[in-house]
Amino acid sequence: MNDSIQEYVRRYEAFLKIVAQSLQEYINDHLLGVPNIDRVTARAKDPIRFTEKASRTDEAGKPKYQKPLTEIQDQLGARIVVLYKNDVDTVTQIITRYFQPIEQRDLVPEPQWAFGYFGKHLILPLPRDVIPEGIDQLEVPGFFELQIKTVFQHAWSEANHDLGYKAVLELSNDQVRRLAFTAAQAWGADRVFAELRTELLN
Repeated sequence: MNDSIQEYVRRYEAFLKIVAQSLQEYINDHLLGVPNIDRVTARAKDPIRFTEKASRTDEAGKPKYQKPLTEIQDQLGARIVVLYKNDVDTVTQIITRYFQPIEQRDLVPEPQWAFGYFGKHLILPLPRDVIPEGIDQLEVPGFFELQIKTVFQHAWSEANHDLGYKAVLELSNDQVRRLAFTAAQAWGADRVFAELRTELLN
């Protein structure tokens, strides 16, 4: 495990950050002229977060990843943030014209009365065009994770990750309810803006 982590740190410093920047530019180029895109970002996974993920175990206490350097799918990650909920499907259709998804899923809270993380996640093959000359393509991940979210989904997930997911102390029931309340507000805002947009443009 330590060997995999050390190797990831080497790759991160040597070229993964450069590849992530190139990937961001590549996606931006394919979305030129598409309306209602707030931002496009890409990043290489921080070595601390890679270490945390690579060290996870299953319920039996066995390592979740036998080969972290090939099994962890979000070593390279990109995010497209759009203004309206309807734009998520529009951008997804555009992206899947250029990439053949390896995996595609909508993340929603399971119970229909629950509120929490919403977003579309795709695992896509990494275009070889984004790998600069001089970098060994065999050392670069063959895929990347793409998240497509609205502004409200993005804002809520970032704040929740900071306050909830990374919390040092276990959250009380009241604190969990308050986080769920803010998720419900974000969900409601997305819905209202989508409805208003449809009404005003038709």
